[in-house]
Amino acid sequence: MKLLENKTTLVTGATRGIGRGIALTFAKQGSNVAFTYSSSVEAANELEKELMDLGVKAKGYQSNAANYEAAQQLAADVLKEFGTIDVVLNNAGYGVDGAFEAMSDEVIEKQFDTNVFGLMRVTREAIKAMRPSGSGTIIQISSMGGKITFPLYSIYHATKFAVEGFTESLHYELAQFNIKLKLIEPGPIVTDFYGRSRQFIKPDYTSDYDMFISKFNAAAEKVMKEAEGPEVVAKTIFNAATDNSNKMRYAVGKPGPMLLKLRKLLSDKFYFLLVRKSYNI
Repeated sequence: MKLLENKTTLVTGATRGIGRGIALTFAKQGSNVAFTYSSSVEAANELEKELMDLGVKAKGYQSNAANYEAAQQLAADVLKEFGTIDVVLNNAGYGVDGAFEAMSDEVIEKQFDTNVFGLMRVTREAIKAMRPSGSGTIIQISSMGGKITFPLYSIYHATKFAVEGFTESLHYELAQFNIKLKLIEPGPIVTDFYGRSRQFIKPDYTSDYDMFISKFNAAAEKVMKEAEGPEVVAKTIFNAATDNSNKMRYAVGKPGPMLLKLRKLLSDKFYFLLVRKSYNI
């Protein structure tokens, strides 16, 4: 018997990258898959067919969980179609980076709407679905950027620190219902995060940041050359969903786990020096 046979998994943001990888991984282990997408109907239809070809029930929902009513409707639709929600993977998210000085309120609010409030709204509806059955697993895609920081990612880091704190606190109140919470903390991973999903903000009224940004981007490009693919994250997520443990945090993607350990060991002074040296800033 497959590990997730007859289970239903809801994956947000599943048409590419990590979300797509985990949808396929879970389906291969017998899980029915409900997933969300934002705009690409063609990609959603392709994924839906690919999942059903693996012998499971699958359906895509065009939904913006950052909206309160949309999150409620999503949960209701999935329960009506599948009857249960056993695992939720909060994967939808993107990265804003650049000079904070140049970021508008709209940019900041949109980043929080997707990375934090959307995640919270899906989590809230998942709890309502899981609590009566006395079981369930909610997996949040955080980041090593929820525990450590790098230049030019102030707003992105703020959202991921929020996800870490929210999830850690929430796990206390959900333990009584046997609902497990998991945090996945990827390091650099080859996905659209650094491509079409990236939103870079640069002041158009001053060149004062240009040298800093240039040095940062050059160093970041070197790091990404060594980055692993989304399949390593999918494997870690599957382990988190099936290891039946109370472990909460799962670091993955070199050099993420090593950097997280260094941050615990080093003082602020030496960690900041390490980052500055790494980025030549």
